[in-house]
Amino acid sequence: KLDEIKEHGGVDRLLGSFSTHLKGSEDGDIVGVIIDADVDIHARWQSLRNTLIHLGYQNVTDNPSPDGSIFDSPTGTLLPRVGIWMMPDNQNQGILEDFLRFLIPTGSRLFDHVSSSVAAIPQGERRFSAFAEPKALIHTWLAWQAEPGKPLGTSITARYLDPDVAQVDILVSWLDRLFFL
Repeated sequence: KLDEIKEHGGVDRLLGSFSTHLKGSEDGDIVGVIIDADVDIHARWQSLRNTLIHLGYQNVTDNPSPDGSIFDSPTGTLLPRVGIWMMPDNQNQGILEDFLRFLIPTGSRLFDHVSSSVAAIPQGERRFSAFAEPKALIHTWLAWQAEPGKPLGTSITARYLDPDVAQVDILVSWLDRLFFL
């Protein structure tokens, strides 16, 4: 059972409160962190890793596990079991929308058109950074569906995004291993 899902208002706020949040946990708590890798997965991982090591967590790997990372509570502490998932896939830089690209049906001609259209925006007319391009792609894809403007979660329910892909299975397996095993 998941007791709470908490939005931290961005990566910087999460990283700034990570240690405090772990120290404030109660015995038996489990903390799962889903965070964007952004442009430097190694730097992002090192900031989380350093906090875990400083608090006494053991066997904290040099790199995130491709299947999602899980660290048991340090012996003799009340610190929680911790899991970390770095979007999109624990291996590459990126954000949530990069993960959602895995959910676009393979070979979609419509997505090919979305990609071409976004790429064809003249440089002076682009209102988003190269880093935000995955957001532009996903939200354009969703805007061109039968019911434009659906939020991300209901877009999966509507099957605009296909959850039956290996990447979702890996994420769900990590959640199961972290919270339910």
